[in-house]
Amino acid sequence: MDIATPIGLVMGGAFMVISINLGGSISAFIDSASIMIVFGGLVAALLISYPLPAVITGFKSFGAALKDNLPDPVDLINQINDLAQAARKDGLLVLEEKAQSMEEPFLKKGVLLMVDGTEAELIRDILETDLAFMEERHKTNQNFWSKVAENGPAWGMIGTLIGLVNMLGALSDPSTLGPKMAVSLITTFYGSVLANWVANPVVVKMEYKSARESMIRQIMIEGLLSIQAGENPNVIQEKLKSFLTPAEREKVGEGGGGGE
Repeated sequence: MDIATPIGLVMGGAFMVISINLGGSISAFIDSASIMIVFGGLVAALLISYPLPAVITGFKSFGAALKDNLPDPVDLINQINDLAQAARKDGLLVLEEKAQSMEEPFLKKGVLLMVDGTEAELIRDILETDLAFMEERHKTNQNFWSKVAENGPAWGMIGTLIGLVNMLGALSDPSTLGPKMAVSLITTFYGSVLANWVANPVVVKMEYKSARESMIRQIMIEGLLSIQAGENPNVIQEKLKSFLTPAEREKVGEGGGGGE
Protein backbone atom coordinates (compact mmCIF):
# COMPACT_ATOMS: atom_id res chain seq x y z
CA MET A 1 0.00 0.00 0.00
CA ASP A 2 1.08 3.57 -0.72
CA ILE A 3 0.87 4.87 2.86
CA ALA A 4 1.28 8.48 1.74
CA THR A 5 -2.34 8.59 0.51
CA PRO A 6 -4.04 7.46 3.76
CA ILE A 7 -1.62 9.58 5.79
CA GLY A 8 -2.58 12.64 3.75
CA LEU A 9 -6.30 11.89 4.07
CA VAL A 10 -6.06 11.40 7.83
CA MET A 11 -3.91 14.50 8.30
CA GLY A 12 -6.26 16.66 6.25
CA GLY A 13 -9.31 15.39 8.13
CA ALA A 14 -7.63 15.79 11.51
CA PHE A 15 -6.52 19.35 10.81
CA MET A 16 -10.02 20.33 9.69
CA VAL A 17 -11.67 18.79 12.76
CA ILE A 18 -9.16 20.40 15.12
CA SER A 19 -9.55 23.79 13.45
CA ILE A 20 -13.36 23.56 13.64
CA ASN A 21 -13.31 22.59 17.31
CA LEU A 22 -10.92 25.42 18.15
CA GLY A 23 -13.46 27.96 16.94
CA GLY A 24 -16.77 26.21 17.48
CA SER A 25 -18.40 22.81 17.32
CA ILE A 26 -18.13 20.02 14.76
CA SER A 27 -21.90 19.53 14.99
CA ALA A 28 -22.40 22.95 13.42
CA PHE A 29 -20.77 21.60 10.23
CA ILE A 30 -23.08 18.61 9.91
CA ASP A 31 -26.23 19.32 7.93
CA SER A 32 -28.29 16.62 6.21
CA ALA A 33 -29.74 18.93 3.57
CA SER A 34 -26.28 20.12 2.56
CA ILE A 35 -25.01 16.54 2.39
CA MET A 36 -27.89 15.55 0.12
CA ILE A 37 -27.49 18.44 -2.30
CA VAL A 38 -23.68 18.16 -2.61
CA PHE A 39 -23.12 14.41 -2.62
CA GLY A 40 -26.50 13.45 -4.06
CA GLY A 41 -26.20 16.09 -6.76
CA LEU A 42 -22.64 14.99 -7.53
CA VAL A 43 -23.67 11.36 -8.03
CA ALA A 44 -26.62 12.47 -10.17
CA ALA A 45 -24.32 14.55 -12.39
CA LEU A 46 -21.89 11.63 -12.76
CA LEU A 47 -24.72 9.28 -13.72
CA ILE A 48 -25.79 11.74 -16.42
CA SER A 49 -22.20 12.09 -17.64
CA TYR A 50 -21.23 8.38 -17.66
CA PRO A 51 -22.92 4.97 -18.03
CA LEU A 52 -23.56 3.24 -14.71
CA PRO A 53 -20.71 0.69 -15.11
CA ALA A 54 -18.28 3.55 -15.78
CA VAL A 55 -19.42 5.37 -12.62
CA ILE A 56 -18.90 2.23 -10.54
CA THR A 57 -15.49 1.66 -12.15
CA GLY A 58 -14.58 5.30 -11.56
CA PHE A 59 -15.28 5.13 -7.84
CA LYS A 60 -13.44 1.81 -7.58
CA SER A 61 -10.41 3.41 -9.24
CA PHE A 62 -9.85 5.32 -6.00
CA GLY A 63 -7.98 2.19 -4.95
CA ALA A 64 -5.26 3.04 -7.48
CA ALA A 65 -4.23 5.92 -5.21
CA LEU A 66 -3.75 3.45 -2.36
CA LYS A 67 -1.84 0.74 -4.21
CA ASP A 68 1.93 0.56 -4.46
CA ASN A 69 2.43 -2.49 -6.66
CA LEU A 70 4.80 -1.17 -9.33
CA PRO A 71 8.17 -2.89 -9.70
CA ASP A 72 11.19 -0.90 -8.63
CA PRO A 73 12.89 0.35 -11.83
CA VAL A 74 16.35 -0.34 -10.40
CA ASP A 75 15.45 -3.94 -9.61
CA LEU A 76 13.82 -4.21 -13.03
CA ILE A 77 16.99 -3.12 -14.85
CA ASN A 78 19.02 -5.59 -12.79
CA GLN A 79 16.52 -8.32 -13.72
CA ILE A 80 16.71 -7.43 -17.42
CA ASN A 81 20.52 -7.46 -17.19
CA ASP A 82 20.35 -10.97 -15.72
CA LEU A 83 18.11 -12.03 -18.62
CA ALA A 84 20.53 -10.47 -21.12
CA GLN A 85 23.46 -12.37 -19.67
CA ALA A 86 21.54 -15.66 -19.64
CA ALA A 87 20.43 -15.15 -23.26
CA ARG A 88 23.95 -14.26 -24.35
CA LYS A 89 25.35 -17.34 -22.68
CA ASP A 90 22.72 -20.00 -23.49
CA GLY A 91 20.49 -18.44 -26.15
CA LEU A 92 17.01 -16.93 -26.09
CA LEU A 93 15.25 -20.24 -25.43
CA VAL A 94 16.66 -20.35 -21.90
CA LEU A 95 14.46 -17.36 -21.06
CA GLU A 96 11.28 -19.43 -21.43
CA GLU A 97 11.93 -21.17 -18.12
CA LYS A 98 12.73 -17.87 -16.41
CA ALA A 99 9.48 -16.37 -17.72
CA GLN A 100 7.40 -18.91 -15.81
CA SER A 101 8.50 -17.43 -12.47
CA MET A 102 7.98 -13.80 -13.47
CA GLU A 103 5.32 -11.91 -11.49
CA GLU A 104 5.12 -8.95 -13.88
CA PRO A 105 2.70 -10.00 -16.70
CA PHE A 106 3.88 -7.35 -19.17
CA LEU A 107 7.52 -8.48 -18.91
CA LYS A 108 6.48 -12.13 -19.07
CA LYS A 109 4.41 -11.45 -22.18
CA GLY A 110 7.35 -9.78 -23.91
CA VAL A 111 9.78 -12.56 -23.01
CA LEU A 112 7.43 -15.26 -24.32
CA LEU A 113 6.91 -13.35 -27.57
CA MET A 114 10.66 -13.09 -27.94
CA VAL A 115 11.20 -16.80 -27.20
CA ASP A 116 8.55 -17.71 -29.79
CA GLY A 117 10.66 -16.01 -32.43
CA THR A 118 8.36 -13.04 -33.02
CA GLU A 119 9.99 -10.28 -35.07
CA ALA A 120 11.25 -7.26 -33.14
CA GLU A 121 8.93 -4.78 -34.85
CA LEU A 122 5.90 -6.93 -34.13
CA ILE A 123 6.92 -7.29 -30.48
CA ARG A 124 7.27 -3.52 -30.24
CA ASP A 125 3.87 -2.99 -31.87
CA ILE A 126 2.15 -5.47 -29.51
CA LEU A 127 3.74 -4.10 -26.34
CA GLU A 128 3.35 -0.44 -27.28
CA THR A 129 -0.33 -1.03 -28.13
CA ASP A 130 -0.76 -2.61 -24.70
CA LEU A 131 0.98 0.41 -23.18
CA ALA A 132 -1.15 2.89 -25.12
CA PHE A 133 -4.43 1.32 -23.99
CA MET A 134 -3.19 1.15 -20.40
CA GLU A 135 -2.52 4.90 -20.53
CA GLU A 136 -5.99 5.44 -22.03
CA ARG A 137 -7.63 3.50 -19.18
CA HIS A 138 -5.66 5.53 -16.66
CA LYS A 139 -6.70 8.75 -18.39
CA THR A 140 -10.37 7.72 -18.19
CA ASN A 141 -10.10 7.25 -14.42
CA GLN A 142 -8.24 10.53 -14.04
CA ASN A 143 -10.96 12.34 -16.00
CA PHE A 144 -13.62 10.76 -13.76
CA TRP A 145 -12.02 12.19 -10.61
CA SER A 146 -11.45 15.50 -12.37
CA LYS A 147 -15.22 15.58 -12.93
CA VAL A 148 -15.74 14.88 -9.22
CA ALA A 149 -13.44 17.80 -8.40
CA GLU A 150 -15.28 19.99 -10.89
CA ASN A 151 -18.83 19.09 -9.85
CA GLY A 152 -18.31 19.04 -6.09
CA PRO A 153 -17.84 22.82 -5.67
CA ALA A 154 -20.50 23.47 -8.34
CA TRP A 155 -23.12 21.57 -6.36
CA GLY A 156 -21.87 23.28 -3.22
CA MET A 157 -22.63 26.61 -4.88
CA ILE A 158 -26.08 25.36 -5.92
CA GLY A 159 -26.73 24.45 -2.29
CA THR A 160 -25.56 27.89 -1.21
CA LEU A 161 -27.98 29.53 -3.64
CA ILE A 162 -30.82 27.39 -2.32
CA GLY A 163 -29.90 28.41 1.21
CA LEU A 164 -29.76 32.09 0.28
CA VAL A 165 -33.20 31.92 -1.34
CA ASN A 166 -34.58 30.31 1.82
CA MET A 167 -32.85 32.96 3.92
CA LEU A 168 -34.27 35.82 1.88
CA GLY A 169 -37.69 34.24 2.14
CA ALA A 170 -37.43 34.45 5.93
CA LEU A 171 -36.37 38.09 6.25
CA SER A 172 -39.46 38.74 8.35
CA ASP A 173 -37.87 36.68 11.13
CA PRO A 174 -34.38 38.10 11.76
CA SER A 175 -33.61 35.41 14.33
CA THR A 176 -33.42 32.76 11.59
CA LEU A 177 -31.06 34.65 9.29
CA GLY A 178 -27.85 33.60 11.03
CA PRO A 179 -28.59 29.84 11.10
CA LYS A 180 -29.87 29.86 7.51
CA MET A 181 -26.78 31.72 6.31
CA ALA A 182 -24.56 29.20 8.09
CA VAL A 183 -26.35 26.27 6.47
CA SER A 184 -26.12 27.85 3.02
CA LEU A 185 -22.35 28.22 3.42
CA ILE A 186 -21.85 24.65 4.63
CA THR A 187 -22.72 23.31 1.17
CA THR A 188 -19.87 25.34 -0.34
CA PHE A 189 -17.62 23.99 2.41
CA TYR A 190 -18.56 20.39 1.55
CA GLY A 191 -17.95 20.91 -2.15
CA SER A 192 -14.58 22.61 -1.62
CA VAL A 193 -13.43 19.93 0.82
CA LEU A 194 -14.43 17.15 -1.57
CA ALA A 195 -12.52 18.77 -4.43
CA ASN A 196 -9.37 19.85 -2.61
CA TRP A 197 -9.01 17.16 0.06
CA VAL A 198 -9.96 14.12 -2.04
CA ALA A 199 -10.64 14.47 -5.76
CA ASN A 200 -7.86 16.78 -6.99
CA PRO A 201 -5.13 15.05 -4.92
CA VAL A 202 -6.32 11.67 -6.21
CA VAL A 203 -6.01 12.90 -9.79
CA VAL A 204 -2.46 14.09 -9.16
CA LYS A 205 -1.52 10.76 -7.53
CA MET A 206 -3.04 8.83 -10.44
CA GLU A 207 -1.14 10.94 -12.97
CA TYR A 208 2.13 10.38 -11.10
CA LYS A 209 1.62 6.62 -10.87
CA SER A 210 0.50 6.36 -14.50
CA ALA A 211 3.61 8.18 -15.69
CA ARG A 212 5.74 5.94 -13.48
CA GLU A 213 4.13 2.77 -14.81
CA SER A 214 4.51 3.96 -18.40
CA MET A 215 8.21 4.58 -17.81
CA ILE A 216 8.64 1.13 -16.26
CA ARG A 217 6.94 -0.52 -19.23
CA GLN A 218 9.12 1.46 -21.65
CA ILE A 219 12.16 0.11 -19.80
CA MET A 220 10.82 -3.41 -20.35
CA ILE A 221 10.20 -2.82 -24.05
CA GLU A 222 13.64 -1.36 -24.73
CA GLY A 223 15.35 -3.98 -22.59
CA LEU A 224 13.67 -6.94 -24.23
CA LEU A 225 14.24 -5.66 -27.76
CA SER A 226 17.89 -5.02 -26.94
CA ILE A 227 18.22 -8.60 -25.66
CA GLN A 228 16.63 -9.92 -28.85
CA ALA A 229 19.07 -7.83 -30.90
CA GLY A 230 21.97 -9.52 -29.08
CA GLU A 231 23.37 -6.35 -27.55
CA ASN A 232 26.02 -6.56 -24.83
CA PRO A 233 24.42 -6.70 -21.33
CA ASN A 234 26.56 -3.80 -20.17
CA VAL A 235 25.37 -1.69 -23.10
CA ILE A 236 21.77 -2.62 -22.36
CA GLN A 237 22.21 -1.63 -18.73
CA GLU A 238 23.67 1.75 -19.63
CA LYS A 239 20.88 2.37 -22.13
CA LEU A 240 18.18 1.59 -19.57
CA LYS A 241 19.81 3.72 -16.89
CA SER A 242 18.88 6.72 -19.03
CA PHE A 243 15.31 6.31 -17.76
CA LEU A 244 16.39 6.77 -14.14
CA THR A 245 17.23 9.72 -11.93
CA PRO A 246 20.93 10.23 -11.09
CA ALA A 247 20.34 8.85 -7.58
CA GLU A 248 18.66 5.72 -8.94
CA ARG A 249 21.42 5.15 -11.50
CA GLU A 250 23.94 4.74 -8.69
CA LYS A 251 21.95 1.78 -7.34
CA VAL A 252 21.89 -0.19 -10.59
CA GLY A 253 24.01 -3.34 -10.25
CA GLU A 254 23.64 -3.54 -6.47
CA GLY A 255 22.27 -6.87 -5.34
CA GLY A 256 22.51 -8.57 -8.72
CA GLY A 257 22.62 -7.99 -12.44
CA GLY A 258 26.29 -7.15 -12.61
CA GLY A 259 28.02 -6.76 -15.93
CA GLU A 260 30.29 -9.21 -17.67
